[in-house]
Amino acid sequence: MSAGQRLPGAPEPMHTWQGEGVSITGDSWGDPLGPLVILQHGGGQTRHAWRGAGEILGQAGYHAVAIDARGHGDSQWAPDGNYERDIMIQDLARVVEQLDAGPPILVGASMGGNTSLAAIGEGHVEARALVLVDIAPRIRSEGTKKIGQFMSQKPNGFDSLEEVAEAIANYQPHRKRKRNLEGLAKNIRLGDDGKYYWHWDPSYRRRPYMTTDEIRVRTRRLEDCARNLSIPTLLIRGGLSDVLDENGAQAFLALVPQAEYVNVTDAAHMVAGDRNDTFGVAVIDFLTREVPPDQR
Repeated sequence: MSAGQRLPGAPEPMHTWQGEGVSITGDSWGDPLGPLVILQHGGGQTRHAWRGAGEILGQAGYHAVAIDARGHGDSQWAPDGNYERDIMIQDLARVVEQLDAGPPILVGASMGGNTSLAAIGEGHVEARALVLVDIAPRIRSEGTKKIGQFMSQKPNGFDSLEEVAEAIANYQPHRKRKRNLEGLAKNIRLGDDGKYYWHWDPSYRRRPYMTTDEIRVRTRRLEDCARNLSIPTLLIRGGLSDVLDENGAQAFLALVPQAEYVNVTDAAHMVAGDRNDTFGVAVIDFLTREVPPDQR
């Protein structure tokens, strides 16, 4: 299943792996013999969110691999509509196994960060280091609801690329609106009805918002995972984020004494997209100290 036709100019994925019942696609940069860095995007994003960071990591001597989560980008949709964290952890573990490059460095934003944290903290994936991007066990529900509202708009499709661009600009008012609409090709599909649709499976957004009890369970689970971390860890927060505030960041740092912390003051939730330069410097500085590029 897919959302429709790929638009002209949308880049084909470089790689395909077998996940848990679905195919997982991705791109890579750098020397395959360098330390493996797996980049996992947030909900509603794709592997393309990491292109700039992947290029920076590749140039620094790492083997950066960005994957599309199931139901996102060019990865297959789940036939049973399962997009829960546990199944995404299984997808990640299977990709790591197929890459066969030893324990990776995991870099995850938002949804991808939760997957990375749980995968390491519960022993599903052995990793050399962890970078969490604007995500921690304690987050603000207002910010996550805003993301959900953005992803749920226009379920019957957009009439034009201009309408898509307007929706993105309204969600990210701190960013300068791009005049060239060709870059939207990688984020949308053209349906049989001639309308434009987001690249993700609508089933991903059909799940109801978490109840208060479910949020508590999620938080406790991720806090337990944080306590289990013994590897080098970096938390990067967007200073303008409405998802992870300073209190949430400090609560995580209290659970993980060895963790380092960078606050990118002029970035929002999508830190790498807002300030790829600052993000890249922070990640390279951390990794070259903890996992130098000449160590596979």
